[in-house]
Amino acid sequence: MGAHEDVTTGPIDTAAVDTAHLEELLLGRWAETRRTAREVLKDPVFHKVENQTKEDQRERTFKQCHALVEAKAVHRAFPEEFGGDNDNGANIAAFEELVTADPSLQIKAGVQWGLFGAAVLHLGSREHQQQWLPGIMDLSVPGAYAMTEFGHGSDVAALGTTATYDPETEEFLIHTPFTAATKRYLGNAALHATAAVVFAQLITRGVNHGVHCFYMQIRDESGSPLPGITINDDGHKGGLNGVDNGQLSFDQVRVPRTHLLNRYGDVAADGTYTSPITSPGRRFFTMLGTLVQGRVSLSGAAVAASKLALIGAVTYGNQRRQFHAASSTEEEVLLDYQLHQRRLIPRLAKTVALSFAQEKLLGKLDEVFSGADDSDENRQELETLAAAVKPVATWHGLDMLQEAREACGGAGFISANRFTSLRADLDVYVTFEGDNNVLLQLVAKRLLADYAAEFKNADVGALASYVANQAGDRIMHRFGLRRALQGVRDTGNERRSANWFKQTAVQHDLLADRVRQMVADVAAQLRPVAKLPSAQQAKVFNDHQYEIINTAKAHAELLLWEAFTEGLESVQDAGTRQVLTWLRDVYALTTIEETLDWYLVNGRISAQRARTLSPYINRLVARLRPHAQDIVDSFGYGPEHVRMEVASGAEAERQHEAIEHYRALRASSAAPVEEKTLLERQRAAAKRP
Repeated sequence: MGAHEDVTTGPIDTAAVDTAHLEELLLGRWAETRRTAREVLKDPVFHKVENQTKEDQRERTFKQCHALVEAKAVHRAFPEEFGGDNDNGANIAAFEELVTADPSLQIKAGVQWGLFGAAVLHLGSREHQQQWLPGIMDLSVPGAYAMTEFGHGSDVAALGTTATYDPETEEFLIHTPFTAATKRYLGNAALHATAAVVFAQLITRGVNHGVHCFYMQIRDESGSPLPGITINDDGHKGGLNGVDNGQLSFDQVRVPRTHLLNRYGDVAADGTYTSPITSPGRRFFTMLGTLVQGRVSLSGAAVAASKLALIGAVTYGNQRRQFHAASSTEEEVLLDYQLHQRRLIPRLAKTVALSFAQEKLLGKLDEVFSGADDSDENRQELETLAAAVKPVATWHGLDMLQEAREACGGAGFISANRFTSLRADLDVYVTFEGDNNVLLQLVAKRLLADYAAEFKNADVGALASYVANQAGDRIMHRFGLRRALQGVRDTGNERRSANWFKQTAVQHDLLADRVRQMVADVAAQLRPVAKLPSAQQAKVFNDHQYEIINTAKAHAELLLWEAFTEGLESVQDAGTRQVLTWLRDVYALTTIEETLDWYLVNGRISAQRARTLSPYINRLVARLRPHAQDIVDSFGYGPEHVRMEVASGAEAERQHEAIEHYRALRASSAAPVEEKTLLERQRAAAKRP
């Protein structure tokens, strides 16, 4: 086992992980793309150098982007006629891997090709693509994505920047009417961008047609801002300092009419506005929906970072020894302690669940962008799925990195082990490309809309039947009848309760029923205000925002469980399937454990069964403990990707040296007597007659 030879096993069982099989499963549909990307990223030129100045880090990251172009590593999503592969799923799969080399590289590359380039590709005409994509692809035209403003981030529809059409010159006047409309946090803007795609309110003939996107030059050949454009540097940040974030403001800057990216809205020479989508709201969401890949890549990168953290923490936990517990001569490895298992293995389970969920999300994105199924319904499914997975994945990434850091003690705080650096860089993932809580609110609104749609065309009999069933269900829960029945069945039998929890159908019902009930409860609170003035509607919605967000979180947790369960069907090796089933159970049951109060209050689980839940999770975690190393080894990252001393095997060598030292010392005549031992001998001697 090489660096992992010092592993201490837990409970003996016949299950075992086929690491090659599991690695192939986790690599997913775009396995070869991931392998190719990982091979490229072994090159130290792509690796982050810690403790550089902001200026040096920015310069290095820009050079890394050029190196990606030379390696032909960033053009997969672009059309074949421009030298791309027209493969959107493979493109995101490869972009996710960049985080293992340097998160700043992932984000700067994402801005250039995933946002700036994608805006031209998906919002522009064929003429726009022919004119601008070649320079974007080869990085001869670095660009910025100018959407977010000081005053509006997630609320894109309310952006303050205006683009007013002048029919006399056939130009748009791009303008920043007040300070809060200044574009901010724009990657590439502070130093390198020579052009930008700018989102602004399109105004023509006195009518505001909402937010549209414009291509414009922002710097001249010497690198100076063009007349009317002010560029400021956002300066040093809490992380991602290889990305030169900056600010843009405009003072009646003229751009040609033809620079409007006009796939979804166009302005004729005389100022007439036309669009293939008549509804302004639907048009707006269609335009933004074409750029969802940014969210998808962030969630994938967060999963990749979580895997790196687990490789470091589990490997170190299998080698680092601390305290004498079961032996007077050898200390225990950290991962043999129950608390250490409880800290890492449930997070391992969630990471694997997210890995399966991310694969489903990638598949959905590829369906839409390849044209295999780009229907409105499937686009909405993609938007909702991305809005659910991205918050869970990015929050989990931060939690995973922090827990892994603490699990490695002081070693985790050393920059060479990357935990603190990765956490700092990933911190902003939870608020850009859509603030996580705002995204969850979008998910909740979709759930409520779907719930309402169920009854839109229902007849009186169907509605009456539903109400009666709901009433009966509520009586069962309210008066504890269902819990009482559980208690009767389980009385005096802890194993029976545990067997109930491990059933796939029971796990699904518990997770799905919680979502369903939470949606129904929120819908019941909101339904009476449907005909009230908008101000009163907004107040009621705000009064229930906490429940709304929690409902969306519950839905995301269910999606992860479903993805994990579906992934189990692809496991061919019996031993691997058994281990992953235990891991899926840990994910399900720790999720239920975290919200056990809801299940108790709402009568879904009896107190008898609730008492058995945590002990059963402890047994499951202990059962998984011997397999944790094999699972993280199956993530498929080499030492060039991990680059952590805690995962290098050095700790195992140190521990082996220490064990051999004490073994030799005990066998020699030079071993000192412990004071405690000496005192015991003296007391024993004093008692002799």
